[in-house]
Amino acid sequence: MIDSGFETKSLRMELLLLVTFQAPSADVERIMEAVVAITPLRMGKYDGNAYQSAQGIERYQPLEGAAAGAETELRRRPGTVEVSFELPDDQALAARVVEAIFQAHSYQEPVIRIQPLLTSRSKGLDDRANPNRWWNTTGDCKTADQDRLDKVPRRESVAAE
Repeated sequence: MIDSGFETKSLRMELLLLVTFQAPSADVERIMEAVVAITPLRMGKYDGNAYQSAQGIERYQPLEGAAAGAETELRRRPGTVEVSFELPDDQALAARVVEAIFQAHSYQEPVIRIQPLLTSRSKGLDDRANPNRWWNTTGDCKTADQDRLDKVPRRESVAAE
């Protein structure tokens, strides 16, 4: 197992934390606003970096003591997504972020996971002539749906901690 970062000509592999949470898709914007109020989720020259999966079905059965009350049948909740993002390997920062997720989440027991991760960061080399880059193929990767999503109000960049 690789236990430390390393470099290649074009990028650095860094040890970070992968934070993942599951939530109803309607909760995601509120939760992510709470996260980026703490940390900018910066990757190189980009802020607000996270990934949201397509919607799936969450399965659970409330037991005695659950806010929903005990039930005998398994519930299936459609419209649940998984969101993931990277953080520096900093326990105090991770604690603040998971607390913010918990407070902004609608669930009594939100699924929040943290895993160590070896992830890439570009060295920012001049690769304007690379034929595989989006700007040398089809142009900007935005679609009509992406343009609509981009109309979400922008926030000021948060200073990295």
